[in-house]
Amino acid sequence: MRPSLSHLKVVIAALMVGYCSSAAIDVNSEDLISELPGQPSVGFRQFSGYIPVDDKNERALFYYFVEAEADPLSKPLVLWLNGGPGCSSLGVGAFSENGPFRPSGPALVKNEYSWNREANMIYLESPAGVGFSYSTNGSFYRRANDKLTAIDNLVFLRRWLVKFPQYRSSDLFITGESYAGHYVPQLAELMVQVNKKKKIFNIKGIALGNPVLDFATDFNSRAEFLWSHGLISDSTFKSFTTVCNYSRYVSEYYRGSLSSVCSDVITVVTRETSKFVDKYDVTLDVCISSALSQSKILAPQQMAERVDVCVEDKTVNYLNRKDVQTALHARLLGTSRWSVCSSVLEYDFLNLEVPSINLVGSLVRAGIPVLVYSGDQDSVIPLTGTRTVVERLAEELGLKTTVPYRVWFEGKQVGGWTQVYGNVLSFATIRGASHEAPFSQPERSLVLLRSFLRGESLPESF
Repeated sequence: MRPSLSHLKVVIAALMVGYCSSAAIDVNSEDLISELPGQPSVGFRQFSGYIPVDDKNERALFYYFVEAEADPLSKPLVLWLNGGPGCSSLGVGAFSENGPFRPSGPALVKNEYSWNREANMIYLESPAGVGFSYSTNGSFYRRANDKLTAIDNLVFLRRWLVKFPQYRSSDLFITGESYAGHYVPQLAELMVQVNKKKKIFNIKGIALGNPVLDFATDFNSRAEFLWSHGLISDSTFKSFTTVCNYSRYVSEYYRGSLSSVCSDVITVVTRETSKFVDKYDVTLDVCISSALSQSKILAPQQMAERVDVCVEDKTVNYLNRKDVQTALHARLLGTSRWSVCSSVLEYDFLNLEVPSINLVGSLVRAGIPVLVYSGDQDSVIPLTGTRTVVERLAEELGLKTTVPYRVWFEGKQVGGWTQVYGNVLSFATIRGASHEAPFSQPERSLVLLRSFLRGESLPESF
């Protein structure tokens, strides 16, 4: 969903105002975090706070910024967006996936595979209404959509760069997962358009994990994945592909016109797959308290010994502590509790049906490297659909295969498989990973990120 030219003119004007009027941050800034409650001692700085994106409607987005562990000014800048739409990059991305800490009881433990080993990380709660982000004009929550989200994210990023001028020239990568398959390409496309007027953003690439790129292909690949992994019967697989496929079900559901035939098919699929199987990683156990509450939108998160499937519950408890919110300079407006996925946002879910793969194609044509990766145990956006979409795009763009499909390694184990087209479009799987790949396979996800940021091939051997 592309913003109109008039929208772009307004955005560019706003960006120029932000460029002139905002003050640079220093070590004594109000956004500097002295220490998070219960965190281990670390040598890098953390910041968090609000960036206004719509002064008239008092809309502001909350961010959490973690500098690289070593020599941050020489490292790239990575913006991370979680999907949903309406789920938190702070609670999911930062505290459950690739951030520096994981909650463990009342304290935090160090994530040894944090992405800030390789980059300066910005975690953005977007759109307004997600997490600590807010709008005093509550009507925004009822009309949130892809176009408004992309513009808000663009204004946020520009104003953030003005606030942190030392990172203006850093190589910038936009990353995310799931519905960020819409957020990331839409934001990157706006950045490209703005740069044609005046070079502001030093964008060097985008990375998309288990992304929604093409509604029908992505959603309808679910049936084969469930069947091939033994989660549904032969007869259910047949009805899930011929009587009512998943894209039809979702389309009818969000239009309020769910047919009895689709309802019957999904009832059987749900019964056979069971709520005690994590659809976001079919090999993981579930957090029983969460499964029984049936309140999950995203997968249970994280790792303790290997994977702590109850980390999401721990994150909710941690971020709802008053001392934690004070340390983060956060406040709750329009909601009484911080939640993983917004309870106030009424996003236009029909935006799901608008393919974003065409925007990915325009970015590739502009010479911006694109990495699309899939945790291979995800039944929600399965790797088979994603691989099909990427292969189709490569054919449409006339890109030749430059790295044939092969394994890649993390340490002495196979990390996954990869294929590269024209040295600008890459597809990779992460072996044993969930929908939120850095959650269940942190080491392998870090290897993937390192290679992408450095423009290197994934390891061919050990």
